[in-house]
Amino acid sequence: MNTVFPLHPLLKMLYIGGLAGLCVAVHAAGLMTMSHWLRNRATPIKRSYWRDVWVLIRVSWGLILLHIVEIGIWGGFYHWKGILPDLNTALYFSSITYTTVGYGDVVLSPAWRNFSSAEALVGILMAGLSTSFFFMFLNRLFDRQRTPGPTDRP
Repeated sequence: MNTVFPLHPLLKMLYIGGLAGLCVAVHAAGLMTMSHWLRNRATPIKRSYWRDVWVLIRVSWGLILLHIVEIGIWGGFYHWKGILPDLNTALYFSSITYTTVGYGDVVLSPAWRNFSSAEALVGILMAGLSTSFFFMFLNRLFDRQRTPGPTDRP
């Protein structure tokens, strides 16, 4: 484990910024891909309850996959820099940190602790972005199902 040599604060910020930026880029690309797919393929003219449920399941899978990739980015970094003893521990630590569960059974050395709070912040932000995307999709889904009422204007 890399605990002997202290890391310069500026280098820490560059690493954190790079990891956060990469996660945002992955998330944005994934959301744009899903948005394109939803617009072009997942909204057939003939709609049904079970088709809508199946689309919601697939959107959920896509969002979960994005988060798994982002957890892998952080975990891969921890493993690459030798911060944690093995890849399995690094991915485990990353998953409990990204999701803000934080059991505390695996912790980073004092030289690297800033990374855990940064990863948790990124996880919260990406979860919020996923939630807003899901809400937007549901809104559009329900708007399409709604039939105009007597108070609606054409």
